Amino acid sequence: MSLLAQHACSVHLSKTGLGQMIQIRCMRPEILTRIRPHPEAPKFLNEYSVDGPPKGKIYDKKPFRMELKANKWYFYCTCGHSKQQPFCDGAHKALQGTSFKKGNLKKYVPLRFKVETTKEYWLCNCKQTDDRPFCDGTHKREDIQAAIR
Repeated sequence: MSLLAQHACSVHLSKTGLGQMIQIRCMRPEILTRIRPHPEAPKFLNEYSVDGPPKGKIYDKKPFRMELKANKWYFYCTCGHSKQQPFCDGAHKALQGTSFKKGNLKKYVPLRFKVETTKEYWLCNCKQTDDRPFCDGTHKREDIQAAIR
């Protein structure tokens, strides 16, 4: 017989916006110790979204053309706050906030990528592309053009 059954406890599972919550009701609550969240539960809003990582702040309404070297690692800024656009300078770390506020913020991390051939590429600066880090023409949308004046 399990510990929960011995003490007339019931277990209720429910889904929340940030994952699953386990609620245990027991006639003798003193037998329960601290309940830990599941280790794979998301810590940030949209961290494990099926839509992929969150879209960043619109930095510019036109793409950036540059030559990328083959087989070299690059770190593309996904948050839109980097001062070294289109590459990451760590500005996303300041967006994470304190541990008290982390539950309500989107999690941004740089996109690590490399290209197979050395040539000029168009990298997205509006941060709304579906083909990160490359421009797919999304910056031509009216809402993005109106966002940056």
